[in-house]
Amino acid sequence: MATETTPDVRPELGMPRVLAAPRPFPLRVPVYAYVGLLVNLLSWYSSWARVGPWPYTFFFLWTGFILFVDGLNVARTGTSPLRRSLKRFVLLFVYSAPFWWTFEALNVPVQNWHYRLDHVYALIPYVAITTLDFATVLPAVMEVAELFASFPGLRPRLAPSDVGPRLPVPAALSLIAVGVAMVAVPWFLPLRTYGFVWLCLAFLLDPINNLARRKSAAGHLLAGDWRFFVALPLAALCCGFFWEMWNSRALPNWYYTVPGFDSAPHLFAMPLPGYTGYLPFGVELFAMYQFILLVLRRRRDNLVV
Repeated sequence: MATETTPDVRPELGMPRVLAAPRPFPLRVPVYAYVGLLVNLLSWYSSWARVGPWPYTFFFLWTGFILFVDGLNVARTGTSPLRRSLKRFVLLFVYSAPFWWTFEALNVPVQNWHYRLDHVYALIPYVAITTLDFATVLPAVMEVAELFASFPGLRPRLAPSDVGPRLPVPAALSLIAVGVAMVAVPWFLPLRTYGFVWLCLAFLLDPINNLARRKSAAGHLLAGDWRFFVALPLAALCCGFFWEMWNSRALPNWYYTVPGFDSAPHLFAMPLPGYTGYLPFGVELFAMYQFILLVLRRRRDNLVV
């Protein structure tokens, strides 16, 4: 089939140059993204229909989703976490597992989510499988955040390499103290302060990142970059919708006991007000990612936000 072309005048030669028209969007999506979509759909079917390896599909379902969104990023902008660096893309998975185990620890005093299993697992297989599943959380949110940031109205104003202004040291220390208090208080008042789980790490780690001149939410805030506080929370909320939807008919799965909200209308297993917890969750993941890079002394991240 002939390729549609567009003339481009080259004055230095006194003649037009013919440029190929941009390829249609579906053709700009790399092949691995379609493979990821196929893996996602097959895993979804296996999980809900209880056929094949249905208790073990979570990792493959979400890895397929991540690869598909990565491909959408390539099609929209010509770049993506995977395209920029395979190593740093894989490290998103590696860092993600301890990040979510941290949230499992924060859930101990408040007991807001619980797991139903398809059978009793021995300790080592259980830890191995859940760690593999937890490895998909960070890359999923960051891929969707990059997709949202590809739209001009949601693209953060700070350049990816710009860390923004620095917090005054007294302000940073005050925020860190608030973060420490938010970690501690739920152990004493779990029924009233469970919401701190979704705020504490941003308050605790983000000021440290800012003082160390890493990318931070505080840097975006001080620069008046409000788009950052739209793209990341929306990405976490979008992933939250898919987490809850795919969980709704899966086994193993999770369910919630949220004081004051258990009688509220639900969307899947989550009380509707509970979805607000996903909004700061995206910022918390960002802060945790920047903090682990700080600890490991890695200057470069793999994000455009």
